[in-house]
Amino acid sequence: MRIVCIGWGSLLWKPGALQLSSPWQPGGPALPLEFARDSDDSDELALVITEGAALMPTFRAAMAATDLGTARAQLREREKVSNDHPEWIGSIPAPDGGREEPRIAAWLASQPFDAAVWTALPPKFGNVNGRVPGIAEALALLAAKQGDARQHAQDYVRRIPPSIMTAYRRQFEQQLGWTCISGL
Repeated sequence: MRIVCIGWGSLLWKPGALQLSSPWQPGGPALPLEFARDSDDSDELALVITEGAALMPTFRAAMAATDLGTARAQLREREKVSNDHPEWIGSIPAPDGGREEPRIAAWLASQPFDAAVWTALPPKFGNVNGRVPGIAEALALLAAKQGDARQHAQDYVRRIPPSIMTAYRRQFEQQLGWTCISGL
């Protein structure tokens, strides 16, 4: 089975446990992305699929794994997703006949891959999964960070590829001066 991983955030520069057989390259499906997840274990405001956000380009890389269970497990480990939330690792085919993401399914149909995996963490703000912060809340969260926490949050935003110019990212550039440094 030929499996592709779809990425847009820190997977691109920090794959961790994810074993890839190709470099990241443009050409993934367009997805609604925004900086809308206040991370549990880091200081970043992570870029996640956010319904209602503008469609943004994504990247793709072939995985070394040849079975979907292994590919999902690698991505789950890399993203530190507990077994309590299998839905936070998206895949096509979906496990146990679950709902498939139609934008990714349509894209996959035109690709030389049999399956796809991606991070499906929901937006989260104020410890509430599913809550999307407003732009003022996102800016306030990032502006209030100090020291290493601020540097980490800034590095995350600046390393996102320039092709992913979300509405929030425009404000981060204008209000915080966090311009892109990514080479992708």
